[in-house]
Amino acid sequence: MSYYMSATLNVAFDDAVMATEAALKTEGFGVLTRIDVSQTMKTKIDKDMLPYLILGACNPQLAFEALSLENKVGTMLPCNVVVRQDGNAVEVAAIDPVASMQAIPNPALKEAAAMVRDKLARVIAALSPQTD
Repeated sequence: MSYYMSATLNVAFDDAVMATEAALKTEGFGVLTRIDVSQTMKTKIDKDMLPYLILGACNPQLAFEALSLENKVGTMLPCNVVVRQDGNAVEVAAIDPVASMQAIPNPALKEAAAMVRDKLARVIAALSPQTD
């Protein structure tokens, strides 16, 4: 089982970020955190890297449900979505919450994680290039 799902976009990095945030919003997610990894690496250790952004996405209703089922699940929240420059393209990758929740023996939580995965899969599908 893969721990993520992804799409490759042939657009500018900033356009990919905007499209990703719009697709997340469509599925009820807000972005709680934005971590500019490339800027952090430059600032902290003077290393250059291609643009790499981690968006901490949260669907409040589903997060509340998960926290109600397992109060320590907050250690795995929010759902991380990576937007990273990959040569001339941009990859968007989202965590598979089902894979990340495997260590927690709570069947109800696994069902909730499957709902989140379905929503994130729709986000990735919405970003994937359409073929005729």
